[in-house]
Amino acid sequence: MRLNPFFIVLFPGLVLSALTLSAQTPASSDQAAAPVIAGLPGPLVWQHPPAQWKVESGKDLTIVAGKETDWFASPLDDYRVDKTPRLVFKPAEDFVLSAKVTVGFRSQWDSGVLVLYVNDALWAKLCFEMTVDKHPAIVSVVTRGDSDDNNSIAVAGDSVYLKVAKAGKGIFFYASQDGEHWTIIRAFNLGAAPDLRIGFSSQSPSGESCTSVFSQIRYLPKRVDLWTGK
Repeated sequence: MRLNPFFIVLFPGLVLSALTLSAQTPASSDQAAAPVIAGLPGPLVWQHPPAQWKVESGKDLTIVAGKETDWFASPLDDYRVDKTPRLVFKPAEDFVLSAKVTVGFRSQWDSGVLVLYVNDALWAKLCFEMTVDKHPAIVSVVTRGDSDDNNSIAVAGDSVYLKVAKAGKGIFFYASQDGEHWTIIRAFNLGAAPDLRIGFSSQSPSGESCTSVFSQIRYLPKRVDLWTGK
């Protein structure tokens, strides 16, 4: 923030208030710095900037997706879109990533998402999403050129726990109501994938915006039993 010295002399109180407000304003897509989140290896990198983001207490991540933000390669036609803000990092070869995901649902397909990215044609996402039936549910997408799209269990409320685990080539998606008892959503692999990145996203394909909050984030760089997630 650049201020005229004459202004500073005349209005020191206003200058202090402006500087304080600037320091407290959540980071946005105009700011170069990426988040730092406790327990996650750096660097964290944005694939498409969000409308807004912030990290509270060094651990709770909020991502605001802007208007008509989607990530999908239709298996039915030539529709391709890649506009969702995604915050990703390079994991260990085997890992577990989980979070409590809270979504401010407003429109169809609004989602809070855990993502895996190898390249533009090879990726996957585990979503807590407002479905066409107008209720939140667990939705998963695996893309190998074209995307599949699988609606799974319905969820009451605006929060759920999501988890991704990888052991060898195997990758499992899970969901939980309490963060303790996990349901397997699907099993798949993305090949050897040495350039795999994982992370977080928010989307609003048909709406004006969607706010997703990721709390209780936990990352473990270790191999687990995929059938139990532990």
